[in-house]
Amino acid sequence: MAKTAIRIAALVAIAIGFIGAGWWWMREPAEPAPLALEGNVEIRQVNLGFKVAGRIASVEVDEGATVHAGQQLAKLEKVYFEAAIAQLTAQRDQLKANLDKLEAGNRPEEVAQAEAAVAEREAALTNAKLALDRAKTLLDTSTGTRKAYDDALAGDRQASAQLNSARQALLLMKAGFRREDIEAARAQLAGADAALRIAELQLSDAVLVAPNAGVILTRVRETGAIVNPAETVLVLSLTTPVWVRTYVSEIDLARIKPGQRVVVTTDAPSVPPMTGHVGFISTTAEFTPKTVETRELRTALVYRVRIVVEDPRGVLRQGMPVSVRAAENAADASTHLSERRS
Repeated sequence: MAKTAIRIAALVAIAIGFIGAGWWWMREPAEPAPLALEGNVEIRQVNLGFKVAGRIASVEVDEGATVHAGQQLAKLEKVYFEAAIAQLTAQRDQLKANLDKLEAGNRPEEVAQAEAAVAEREAALTNAKLALDRAKTLLDTSTGTRKAYDDALAGDRQASAQLNSARQALLLMKAGFRREDIEAARAQLAGADAALRIAELQLSDAVLVAPNAGVILTRVRETGAIVNPAETVLVLSLTTPVWVRTYVSEIDLARIKPGQRVVVTTDAPSVPPMTGHVGFISTTAEFTPKTVETRELRTALVYRVRIVVEDPRGVLRQGMPVSVRAAENAADASTHLSERRS
């Protein structure tokens, strides 16, 4: 009987232990699993073309070539652009010389010439007055004619007018050119400078450079082709920075925020996980795209999320499916990385 009692007591104790453990487990809420999202590397391409028209002199890269920002990719024949620059430079220099002439005013020799003309007119006026006095004296003594007097009077008036004209010309020589003429010449020079700068920019635009690092996806035009402005010559696939497009449901929206660290993995087991951070969360909801696999219904509303991924090995390709694990904190991200690498 004693053994039976002991067994019953042991069974009761075990039952109580299980009940207590169950109660404790029900009392403590389970830790939420890390937020897991599915997405794709965003397809980012740039159609590259010249900003000016011309004949392609050379295309220096082929499809599949890796290029860096600022690298020369193609160029146009430059002879027409260089000739236009030479022509505009000559026109600008001519207008500059004309403006310098107006600003400097008349030369001293020109002023001296105008002064000499005034002195000549003064002498002519003096001689005309003497002739008029003689004609008047002869007319008063009835030894001269009225016509001779009238001719002398007209000569005096003509000499006086010519002297006045010479004096005004001297004043203009000393005053220089009008301010309005100088401003007009300055405006013409500014217009010529602007036209020259445009021609120089067109010459620089005859060289096609990569706006960003990437890989040449398509070579559309070849050497010798005549292209118009903005016509596609090369298609560049951008590789940096790497963006992943994914979607988060409304119920999980509070578990993710901009700047949060994430871990990105691919389907290839040989590729180690990569770190990244949340760069953007859309402010508007949309229906789940068909290309995204989620646990929710296809018609559920989700928010688009952009993940900026650190891809030092360059293994990610545009359109590649990836998995994103949003760490609740930095420790979670480190732990997940260690688990994947081990």
